[in-house]
Order: sequence, then C-alpha cells, then structure tokens
Amino acid sequence: MRLYGLGAVAVVLFLGALQIAAMIKGFPGPVPSMWNDIAGTPKSMAVPWGGLALALVGVNVRTRIWALSLAVAIDVVGAILRLDAGRPFAVGNGAVIVLAGLAVYTVWHRDVSGIRSVCLGGLLILATKAGDAWLQITTIVRPYVLDEYAQLADHALGNPSWVVANWLEILGPGAYAVLHWVYIQLPVAAIAIAIYQLRGVASGRPWPTHHLVRTFLLIGLVGPIFYILFPVVGPMFAFGPAGDGFQIANLWPTVVPFDTSPSEIGFDGETPRNCMPSLHTAWALSLFIHSRRGPWWMQWGGTAWLVCTLAATLGFGYHYGVDLVAGVVLCLTLESILRDPERGWDRGRIRLVAYGSTVMLTLLLSYRYLAVPIGTYPELFGPAIVVLMGSVVGMFYATFFAAPGSALAIWGGRAGEETFSSARRAPSR
Repeated sequence: MRLYGLGAVAVVLFLGALQIAAMIKGFPGPVPSMWNDIAGTPKSMAVPWGGLALALVGVNVRTRIWALSLAVAIDVVGAILRLDAGRPFAVGNGAVIVLAGLAVYTVWHRDVSGIRSVCLGGLLILATKAGDAWLQITTIVRPYVLDEYAQLADHALGNPSWVVANWLEILGPGAYAVLHWVYIQLPVAAIAIAIYQLRGVASGRPWPTHHLVRTFLLIGLVGPIFYILFPVVGPMFAFGPAGDGFQIANLWPTVVPFDTSPSEIGFDGETPRNCMPSLHTAWALSLFIHSRRGPWWMQWGGTAWLVCTLAATLGFGYHYGVDLVAGVVLCLTLESILRDPERGWDRGRIRLVAYGSTVMLTLLLSYRYLAVPIGTYPELFGPAIVVLMGSVVGMFYATFFAAPGSALAIWGGRAGEETFSSARRAPSR
C-alpha cells in the first residue's frame, strides 16, 4: 500500500509540473483536460472506457456490474443532455467518474488486486493527458526541426513514406479508412490484450510478473524524451500541404526531394515534434510481442495491427522509414528491461539492453551527422541500417524467445529447458 501511495504522489507531482509549465507558456495543460473528462467534453471517447475496462479486471463480478451500469447510465444521460443543447455527441464522462469512485472504494476496502487494476486504468488515462501536454512543450522548446536530415537519411531505405502513400492512393478510400481506424484505436487493442493477460486476478489468480501495460507506459515515458533531442514533424508537414506555409515545398507524396545541403528549418508552434522515434511503431511492436503467447486469434490480431500500423504511419505521411527503425530498436530495448523479471539481470539481459541502447544512439547520431553520405550511398547505408535493426531483433529473439536449450537460447543466456519453461507456458506474457 505504501508503494502505491508513493507512486500516486509521483504522478501528482509530475502532472503538477506539466500544468505549471502549461500555465507559464499559455496552453491548457493536463488539469483542464482531466476536468473535461469528468464534467466537460472528453477529448477521447475510447481511452476513458478502455481505462475503466482495465480497472475492472481486479474487482469482483458484483462490483463490475455496478460500475458498468453506473458508467453507462451517466454517459447516456450526458449524451442526451449534450444533444438536447445542440452540442456534439461524446461519451466517456461516466467511465472516468466511476473509475475515480472505484479508486476510493478499493482503497477503503483495502482490496489490493482492485487497487492495482484501478491504478493501471487510471495511469492509462493520465498518461494520455501528460503526453498531450508534452507534445505541446516540444513545439515551444524546439522551434526548429530536423526533417531535412531525416528525409535525406531515408533515401537509404527508399523513402518508404512516399512509396506507401502512392500505394494507398491506388487502393482507394476503403484501405485508408481501415488503416486510419487501426491507427487511432491502438490503445483499444492494447487494452484487449492486457485484459486477457490479467484475466482471473480478481478471483485469486496471481498477477503476472510482466504484462503489456507496463511496456506501454515505459515506452510512453522514455520515448518522448527523444522528441526534444531529435525534433521532426514528418513528411506530410515538412514536405506537404499540411505544413500550412511552413513546409519546405509541396512535394509529398509525388516528388522525392534530394538536397545534399540539409539544415534545421523553422516550423510552427502547433505541430508536435513527435516523429523520431515512431512510438506508434514501438507500441504496435510491443503489442505484437505480447500477443505471441496468446491464442490464435490474438496472434493474428497482433500481427494485423502491427502491419496496418506500419502502413498507416508511412502512408499517411506521419513518419519517415528511419523513424520506424528507431521505434523498433526502442521498443525491444525497453521490453528487454521489463521482460521475464524472474531471471534477474543476467548476462543476456545486460548485453541486450546495452547493445540496444548503443544501436539507438548510433542511429540518431548517424541520421543527424551522416545524413549526406547515408542519402548519397543508399546501397551501402541502407543494408547497414537494416542489419543494425535486425541484429537487435535477433538478439531479442535469442534472449527471450528461442527454444530453451537450443544454441540460440544458450547464447542468449537461457541455459536449460527447466529454467524458463514455466515462463514460456504462462499465457499472460
């Protein structure tokens, strides 16, 4: 209980710091956004209900029924009042209000399992508020962006954003609609897998030592730091009409630019510098990884979500290919810190985390300071970038997924079948 109290204090202090920064710089910040979720118009309709669904995995059936009934009733009344007043349709207030009530209820009854699940649901919602504020901060502290460097380095990968965007144009609006839905509903897919991983904890089943929500939150905490270090807005903004006058030229997705004199370019104060690395790629990959030990439908769903997310990030012009490569390396490095905690910090884990961190640093420095040779000699640097990413993927597989007792597993630090057989059988991972 004390640990949860300290965690709550840390979250409050962090959100408070973001709110103070927002007040100083003149944008709303997380507190008004949270108030809108309670009494105003929620920014997202899916996230509040996803947070409530996650919170309910740790409470008993009777409490779930009461909580869901109250949340639905509040949202129905709220939707009717909004429509009657001529305001746009929205739901989510009921989910947030009931989640807050569940927090009080579980603490009052000292329901440890309920407290854990409510904390996860609450953190999911609060993380989106903190993320929105941080994106606004990136536009303030980094008025210049490095898109010319990223785009030039992307020549080594064949400028996939331009290629996929043209494919989507050929496939038509149906493909666009499907990819757009998958892209924006990534948190919903993650919650579905997390609920599967945490099923049964309310009835006494032990909580898994690791689950998807932990990885999602860590990626969301660490990833945005790179937005300050390597500010990029993406092809559709820097090279397309979405730049609203700040774009270099209207070239995306018809003409691939090739400028061997890249420089930082000034950009507006509205567009987040949230491309490098691609966190959508990192989150989708973590979802894919955690779906591998689930039933067949989860494995197929995880694969489809990863493929569609990659296609959307490129085809919509949100990211360069080099962003996706960095997102893959970031995901596997952070997942390596959390995965299979029962094995401790053995040689395999330390080696993988150190190597992944080194590759991540190498990629970012190369994109920034070697963009000209990378773009000029794609036949040399393209395979080099892919090999660097592939080496992290291979090391991750050897460390955590290779068959126990095999040569790969032994190299990855998994010496015997009996050591991790229980971990491999656990469907919650």
